[in-house]
Amino acid sequence: MTLSIIGQAAGLFAVTNIDDIVVLALFFAQGAGHRHAARAVALGQYLGFAAILAVAVAAAFGATFLPEQIIPYLGLLPLALGIKAAVQTWRHRRDKEDLDPEAKQNGPRVLEVASVTFANGGDNIGVYVPVFATAGVGGMSVYVVVFLALLALWIAAGRYFATRPVIARALSRWGHILLPVVLIGIGVLILVEGGAFGL
Repeated sequence: MTLSIIGQAAGLFAVTNIDDIVVLALFFAQGAGHRHAARAVALGQYLGFAAILAVAVAAAFGATFLPEQIIPYLGLLPLALGIKAAVQTWRHRRDKEDLDPEAKQNGPRVLEVASVTFANGGDNIGVYVPVFATAGVGGMSVYVVVFLALLALWIAAGRYFATRPVIARALSRWGHILLPVVLIGIGVLILVEGGAFGL
């Protein structure tokens, strides 16, 4: 029974978080050459995902801290961060020092990564709640442990992709453009799919 729940938890995590690997790779690429950047990305990812799990677990027990109609508006977080990153990229487009990793901004911040993780996974809450509610306390505990264990694998995969020579060169050259595009895309997608602002 436990093995069955572990398999279901692994499958559910993979299906609902596959897009996070791309975002993680971009964050790792943004932090290349900065001390503690990898730690900031990992900590931010865990912090954001822990918030998702906390809301989902609470909702499974009947406590709704995050009304369902609010979830689409979480898209404003990555949208704002994406616009901010795009403005910074535009301002430094001719700055030769910007090509030097040491001269780039300080890399991703923990709360930025956590915000994007939470916003990107906001729709996952709607999937997790009924699963957690029907799994019972024991089953829910298994889901949470499996999710947190797989999150480490996801972080490792994001870092792996960001450090492969071909991908690393592409991200080094285009990452400063891709990151805002991806963040803005995630934000718009969350807003549109959730019907925020009557979209």
